[in-house]
Amino acid sequence: MDSFLTLIQVLDSTVRLATPLLLACLAGLYSERAGIFDIGLEGKMLMAAFFSAAVAAVTGSVWLGLLAGIAASLVLSALHGLASITFRGNQLISGVAINFLAAGLTVLIAQDWFQQGGRTPSLFAGGRFEPITFPFSEALSGVPIIGPIYSELLSGHSILVYVAFLMVPATWWVLFRTRFGLRLRAVGENPAAVDTAGVSVVGLRYAAVAICGVLCGIAGAYLATGLQAGFVKDMTAGRGFIALAALIFAKWRPWHAMWACLLFGLLQAVALRFQNIDLGGVVIPVQAMDALPYILTVVILAGFVGKAIPPKAGGEPYVKER
Repeated sequence: MDSFLTLIQVLDSTVRLATPLLLACLAGLYSERAGIFDIGLEGKMLMAAFFSAAVAAVTGSVWLGLLAGIAASLVLSALHGLASITFRGNQLISGVAINFLAAGLTVLIAQDWFQQGGRTPSLFAGGRFEPITFPFSEALSGVPIIGPIYSELLSGHSILVYVAFLMVPATWWVLFRTRFGLRLRAVGENPAAVDTAGVSVVGLRYAAVAICGVLCGIAGAYLATGLQAGFVKDMTAGRGFIALAALIFAKWRPWHAMWACLLFGLLQAVALRFQNIDLGGVVIPVQAMDALPYILTVVILAGFVGKAIPPKAGGEPYVKER
């Protein structure tokens, strides 16, 4: 029974750690399905994390913090859209610039506002998302197997965790069961055909970039006000790049993206739970366990998990024929 409880606790941590990855992965899914490659997910999450924590610390309202995080992410999304859609600039360079901009600005503004070495004040009740307890979870906690699954694994997460996982079927429905989703996917494959049909390619791509900004904003806000209790320098710790690797691993499909993010979350949870693992006299240091998600990222991006074919028009600016 102890081993089963340990498994439930690891899976519980997996869900929590996979949540920001899943939101960022779905954000990249919308953007890249529309033909806009976005490696600036990291920067958008970081900027959202800072402004959500800063506003929550000043106002004491986590909901105002969430709105501030989404707004900050949308500003960076607008910059990326302006550079890559309106001015037809290089999408990769624009994403890199956003990452550098966010990394520098967050620390600079945090130091100017709070004078705590680039941090925000710690968040307390009202400034953080509180866990949601399901009905009868306490009464069922003692029931073998079912109790721990219901009360520990399913119950007790913040609302943003449930929003993230509900976004998976919602994204599948939007992309594959609506006219908007059909047009969005068509823009990423053949924008000229969409334009010929009288649909605005620029409008659809901006819509995709805006959705990407909202989801990155929620992901960053969750990091600072749900998973942790405030902002610290570079707190995203490469999660935006891991989300991109998960997106490639999932071959730009929502349900596969969820499982890929859960895999990365599991690796992070195992690294946090089990340190200096002893395998028959061979001790695996904690540093090696911490590096597992990033090693898997390199493996995926190197193409060792099978060929992933991106949208055909991805990364290419659309120039309307006259």
